[in-house]
Amino acid sequence: MSELIIESIEEFGLSNEVKTKQLFSKVGIIGCGSIGQEIAKMFSQRELEVIFIELTQEKIDLGIKCIEANLDNMIEHWGMTPGEKRAILSRISGYTDFKHLAECDLVIESIRSKTRERQISARIEVFKEIEKYVSEDCIIATNSNTIVITELASELEHKNRCVSLHFLATSLNIQIIEVVRGLYTSNKAYDRILFFIKMIGREAIACEESAGLISVRIFVAQLNEACEVLVERVGSMEDIDKTMRIGLGQNLGPFEMADKIGLDKVNRWMKNLYREFGDKKYLANPLIKRLVRANHLGRITKVGFYKYDDNGRKIS
Repeated sequence: MSELIIESIEEFGLSNEVKTKQLFSKVGIIGCGSIGQEIAKMFSQRELEVIFIELTQEKIDLGIKCIEANLDNMIEHWGMTPGEKRAILSRISGYTDFKHLAECDLVIESIRSKTRERQISARIEVFKEIEKYVSEDCIIATNSNTIVITELASELEHKNRCVSLHFLATSLNIQIIEVVRGLYTSNKAYDRILFFIKMIGREAIACEESAGLISVRIFVAQLNEACEVLVERVGSMEDIDKTMRIGLGQNLGPFEMADKIGLDKVNRWMKNLYREFGDKKYLANPLIKRLVRANHLGRITKVGFYKYDDNGRKIS
């Protein structure tokens, strides 16, 4: 009879070093606009503690109020219980001081700026401010999709910790996240972020470092073409959206999606892509520019390509 070998259970556990590298429990988000709010809800539902950093307490209060309203809407549609709502909100807190990021395992920058120059300079300053307070193991990420992560990481002491995480739409139901490793990103940081994405129940889409990644480059080109088809009177706006939804299986048509994202944001994407590639296909269609000038930005202003009620529902 062979000798029974007894192995210690500790050999199969996570060492302290591995825990430090791979265990995520607290996440920071810089900016609590609509995208930051959706990211926070997604993380909190996975029982992660979320720390918001904003410029003022008023913005923090507004962000959390919007999250609460969204959760109430989910309760009304039987998508959540009041107890789940309380648990989610209990894990989200906001501050104006970056020092509260000290124990975060991941910090995601999700700020908004009007111009490309401001977008880059402001984000670089945010990255440098984050690095003052977090540990060397903390991953610093941007949610920007038209600014490359290498440029944002260039002035940090620990450049190898930086990645780009693009959450595709303002919805908890989106199951994929575009991931980019920059010129400086280490294998360790990249592997850890892939682990994190799997941990929160999403699938990572690996992208090469390129402005617009996959989703934005294809979307803005589709939107521009949809505008051309509309202007040429090939089809009505409603029928163009319906064709893409029903005929090609998209959740939203190009005009509906643009209204959801915000036409001012889409317009900025197009400007950045045109500056990056110099290709006229990224120039915003005059119809988009006209709506932006009129402050018809979509759901957020209750009018864009379509009109919306106070609950964000399209008015027929």
